[in-house]
Amino acid sequence: MKAFSLILGLLPALALAQPSVTTDSVVAAESPSVPVSVPVTQIRAYFTPGHTVETAITDEIDAAQNTIRVQAYSFTNPLIVQALADARLRGVDVIVVLDKSNRTQRSSVAELAQRAGIPTLIDDRHAIAHNKIMIIDDRIVITGSYNFSRAAEKSNAENLVIIESAPIARKYQQNWQKHHQHSKPFVAGQQTP
Repeated sequence: MKAFSLILGLLPALALAQPSVTTDSVVAAESPSVPVSVPVTQIRAYFTPGHTVETAITDEIDAAQNTIRVQAYSFTNPLIVQALADARLRGVDVIVVLDKSNRTQRSSVAELAQRAGIPTLIDDRHAIAHNKIMIIDDRIVITGSYNFSRAAEKSNAENLVIIESAPIARKYQQNWQKHHQHSKPFVAGQQTP
């Protein structure tokens, strides 16, 4: 499997263009508009067709030890939901927040996730809950155009990055929490109001 690994240091140009975050400015960093400086980060980039992106995702899920938080628009990949179910069986705290289209989408694996004991919620507050993210162990973020679907793996031109950075994961976790708070439990076959 080919992946592009980048080790990013503090780039002088970014340091000049954006204010840095210090331990004294933690409160300011909680705002979504304040940039987060990240001293060293590993980013792996994947693209379909060409890479086996679902394997990269399931490998990260398989390595999870504590928590996995998911936000997804399309959630139709049974290999990904199986990896999430296996993680839950290992004792990992897994919660999934999905777009309302998953209530009635025939190929959605939301019901499989729920039957596996994974708390599965629907975010119907937005026209489309179009996020495609996973936050793993408060230090890894998986995001990109890649929906957690078979079509993203087999048919579409997609991208995905895996970011290993606790500060970035905290920003994503804050946003995930906002959506989790207004989401409702998934009920199989429930029509979108």
